[in-house]
This record gives sequence, C-alpha cells and structure tokens, in this order.
Amino acid sequence: MRRRVLLLLATACAAAAARPAAAQPAAAPPKRKPDLGDVAEGRYAGDVTSDSKGSSHEGVTLTLTRIGVNRVRITSDYPRLPVVEVVLQRALDKIVQARGNTAFVYDWAKKPARLDVSFNNEVSWSGTKR
Repeated sequence: MRRRVLLLLATACAAAAARPAAAQPAAAPPKRKPDLGDVAEGRYAGDVTSDSKGSSHEGVTLTLTRIGVNRVRITSDYPRLPVVEVVLQRALDKIVQARGNTAFVYDWAKKPARLDVSFNNEVSWSGTKR
C-alpha cells in the first residue's frame, strides 16, 4: 500500500512538472535603444514648395515610419510624392540622409520639429511635426 501511494505521488509530481506553467508571465522582449528613426517617426503637415514637373501643392501630409536602425520609410497623401526609404545620420543638431538622392533635413531644435525633404531631387516638401 505504501509503495502504491509513493508511486501515485511520484506520477502526480511528474505530470505537474510536464505541464506548461500558464500562470508565469512570458518574458518581455529586451528593450532596444532608441535611434534616429524613432526620433523622426511620425506625421508631418506641410506643403510641396517646388516641383520640377508641376506646381506647388498645399496641405500635404507625410508619414515617416521607422523600418530599421536609423532608417525610415516616407509615404504621403499626395500621389506626386514617391514612397522612399532613407538611411539617417546625425549632423550636428540635425538629422540628415546618410546617402541617396532624397535630401532629408530634420531640425529638432525648432518647436514643433521641422522637416524638409527633396524627393529624388525633383519635388521639395517642407513642414512640421504634428
């Protein structure tokens, strides 16, 4: 009888150990260090100030989305502006493009922050962060 009780107790302990612990919270992913993409990410209201193939246009919204370390994707609600991806770097007190033919200048010293973008060196947009 004693042997049977010990065997049942051992079986119950083994079954409990094999079950996943549902009550334990899952480990949170490690927090990453914010980068220039995090700083620039957001919505911006502004205007197309010059266009080599057309006229200026008011009330254009840009959306910057962080897509990687120091990298953003720029989209807009104006069809003339292409979707571009820009690699960012810091230059003194501004954030600028690291390379490519899309000029990008983010001035965080201004309140609200100011952004100037020249898409493929054809269309220039200027505005502020919402």
